[in-house]
Amino acid sequence: MFDENYQFSVVSRFLKYAKIDTKSEEESETTPSTAKQFDLAKLLVEELKELGLSDAEMDNKCYVMATLPANTDKNVPTIGFIAHLDTSPAVTGTNVNPQIHKNYQGGDIEIGNGKIIDVANNPELNDLMGMDIITTDGTTLLGADDKAGIAEIMDALAYFKNHPEVKHGEIKIGFTPDEEIGRGADHFDVQKFGAKFAYTIDGSTRGEVETETFSADAVEITFNGINVHPGYAKDKLVNSIKVASHFIELLPKDSLSPETTEGREGYVHPVAVNGNEEKTVVKMIIRDFIDAKLEEFENLLEELCKQAVADYPGSSYEFKVIQQYRNMKNVLNQHPEVEEYAIESLKRLGITPIQSAIRGGTDGSRLSFMGLPTPNLFAGGHNFHAYTEYVAIQDMEASVKNIVTLAQIWEEKS
Repeated sequence: MFDENYQFSVVSRFLKYAKIDTKSEEESETTPSTAKQFDLAKLLVEELKELGLSDAEMDNKCYVMATLPANTDKNVPTIGFIAHLDTSPAVTGTNVNPQIHKNYQGGDIEIGNGKIIDVANNPELNDLMGMDIITTDGTTLLGADDKAGIAEIMDALAYFKNHPEVKHGEIKIGFTPDEEIGRGADHFDVQKFGAKFAYTIDGSTRGEVETETFSADAVEITFNGINVHPGYAKDKLVNSIKVASHFIELLPKDSLSPETTEGREGYVHPVAVNGNEEKTVVKMIIRDFIDAKLEEFENLLEELCKQAVADYPGSSYEFKVIQQYRNMKNVLNQHPEVEEYAIESLKRLGITPIQSAIRGGTDGSRLSFMGLPTPNLFAGGHNFHAYTEYVAIQDMEASVKNIVTLAQIWEEKS
């Protein structure tokens, strides 16, 4: 039973973390991709030690790990809670100025700088009546993805410290860099972390338990042309930019695109084009919930490559597939208790579980295949990666309760 008189610190923690710029950069070749992620990591190590997690440390790649020792005699599997330090490179995270809109009573929310969170495009606002909503001032993202998750984990630890009567097994804490650019698990030392199971606190709507993600590959296609001075190019020049453009034009228009798919439908998606007359590189991402579909989509793309170069004699192509991550459901199905306990925790708190497949991936996707089964739980944020990002204070508090209750259930069931 959660102490309903507990004085949450999740809001003050979140507001402090949100103001620290931790935006990652996709083009960077370092880990972390931006040195400023260390600023938040260092602060968290200090706070973890203040909460009694004496082994808290940050490595040279900006991974923070710490241990909350068990306070029970039972043999409880070690579980972990994980969140990420970085924010999306899509929108600036410099000079974040959070605003609190108390006792929301419906309607659109004007946040400043001409930005509006409108009910028409944000129907989940209808579920937040009477709540206190944190937004940006319209000039930056908010960083609830995933600083809300970090704040919730930290406040749950504070709760354990202040309520030693609450029994739990050993709990591992992990904060990772560069999740937003797909590298959050690149240097995550699963063996060092030492948990048998874990949960990322990186979801959205209250009640989410996400145990299924897309499987994902990247495809890099290089189109080669023949470059000749344009003044003397008659019957000689083969422009690789035009070959690449022709390939893109051949992509299915009414299916297999993000803008034409939903639910459990997969897609192929060009994300970058860079080149000149001689060489043009097209970068694509491939997504589906069924692994075998990825190969089917990749075969289709290669057939379109062949057609494109056939239409431009003298051109050629190179086709490279890069595996990114796989549907974590393949692993989590082998450990049903991980999902079952998460659902039971929500029900004890009177929260309706929302079980949905993620049309994307999380650190948990890769961690699950690295030997650490890791579903994703709600953190409360909405409109991630946007100026209109927001989170309700009461949803963050519900996440704190969920983390504490989930740890109790693991202890009880052992």
